[in-house]
Amino acid sequence: RPRPSLYRESCLLVVFYLLKMSILAYNGAAMIAMAGDGCVGIAADTRLGAQAQTVSCNFQKLHRITPTCYVGLAGLATDVTTLAKTLAFRKNMYELREERKLKPKTFSAMLSTLLYEKRFGPYFCEPIVAGLNPDNTPFLSGMDLIGAPVFASDFVVSGTCTANLFGTCESLYRPNLGPDELFETLSQALLASVDRDALSGWGGIVHIITKDGVTTRELKGRQD
Repeated sequence: RPRPSLYRESCLLVVFYLLKMSILAYNGAAMIAMAGDGCVGIAADTRLGAQAQTVSCNFQKLHRITPTCYVGLAGLATDVTTLAKTLAFRKNMYELREERKLKPKTFSAMLSTLLYEKRFGPYFCEPIVAGLNPDNTPFLSGMDLIGAPVFASDFVVSGTCTANLFGTCESLYRPNLGPDELFETLSQALLASVDRDALSGWGGIVHIITKDGVTTRELKGRQD
């Protein structure tokens, strides 16, 4: 049997590693982007935390890039703010230089390149992109903190409760959802997922993008 002091130190070391969390999860986040029939939706929670302590419940993690393209930034709040401002700058520079509107696929490639440029000192963000192509087909992509992209035809998720989000989205998603059905599916999937995650929730926001414009609705979630 090990000496009591050594045993105690070993237990403390195990507890330390079990409690140690990724910096990506420090502020908490939950977001989904989902495709519909001629529409696309993106939803996120609004909680800003410092681990288990809630700092604010109106922190915006979804950012409008163009009228038909939104980006969701899940990760460290300071990097979320910095990256959002950098993306707005690069979007404006692209449109000035190219004299044309930025497409969702082009924006996704720009974001991936920006993250990879910083790979040795990365932004601690895992973004998702949702938009409508010029032919009104949905575009969805997600990437890790160094910009490795994944493209999807149904939904992409990011945040601290991705396992919950994948489960609810796989249960509730159906192809060819209309705008109202898409809103209902996104809302139910988000609220059901954050109820089982201590680092996200406390309300949400949903954007539904169609060729006619963007509909934004706020969700009231549990605050306990």
